[in-house]
Amino acid sequence: MDLALLRTFVAVHRAGSFTRAASLLGLSQPAVTSQIRTLERQLGRPLFLRQARGVTPTTVGDELAHKAAPHLDALVEIAEAGLENDSSSRTLHLAGPPEFTAERALPALTGLTHEDGRTFALRASFGNAEQTLEGLAAGHHDLAIGTARPRGSLLTSTPLCDEEHVLVSAPDWAERAGVEKLHDTDASALKHVPVVEVHESLPFVTRYWASVFDARPAAPATVVTPDLRAVLACTIAGAGLAVLPRYLCAEALERGNVVALHDPAVPPLRTYFLVARTGTLAMPHISRAHEGLLRAAAVWN
Repeated sequence: MDLALLRTFVAVHRAGSFTRAASLLGLSQPAVTSQIRTLERQLGRPLFLRQARGVTPTTVGDELAHKAAPHLDALVEIAEAGLENDSSSRTLHLAGPPEFTAERALPALTGLTHEDGRTFALRASFGNAEQTLEGLAAGHHDLAIGTARPRGSLLTSTPLCDEEHVLVSAPDWAERAGVEKLHDTDASALKHVPVVEVHESLPFVTRYWASVFDARPAAPATVVTPDLRAVLACTIAGAGLAVLPRYLCAEALERGNVVALHDPAVPPLRTYFLVARTGTLAMPHISRAHEGLLRAAAVWN
């Protein structure tokens, strides 16, 4: 059986789509369709059921993927093993949310780019969870960091770290609201304090209010900016209250630029996942980056 046909088959099985598999393989969609039809003729059985959006594997297709995929991944690992001693540089493409990627992931990876004489170049792009996972699935990125665990077998994810969220404001807002210690059951003292957020829907503040106060925030957003670092800067400047990751506002808290308005017994958390396309962790530069981020995350946690 032609290994190229099996490679295409496994790509379609993992992607759930001829179009997405074609993008991953660098082939045209008609070429992928032709290869799958050839394989189905050789086996005498259909491997996929065509649907309006993508394809679903038949029982035979699932069985073949279960048998073939591990061996194909092993062949990729063998083929890539020699690159560890290759003097040429490989390029790692990383995608993730701008603040977390800039403040945590990139500094951790920069130390690996010339580790032990082995080099890889580093390229980063920013986006939300949906954008980064779509780009990863399409082959535009090697690794993605996001807050959503992907479904299906095309992408494989590993929990990276938990992010604690803190309710903060500039000191004068805390004084004006008369907040010394906010109770978990009552956020009424903050109902007139304006909000600084990343979106009009108030995703961070709404999640915090629902988790801690079992309520919805009363005040509308005064400042909306799509970068949490800008949210912090506006909060320090006195624009209102905000919910921010602790790693991002820890220094401002220590300096007294902002104060924590609340100290819940169980702080709200958000989990980050490190995501790769299934099978690509056999590639040395992707594997090193993946392991390096997990090591760094142990300290973050």
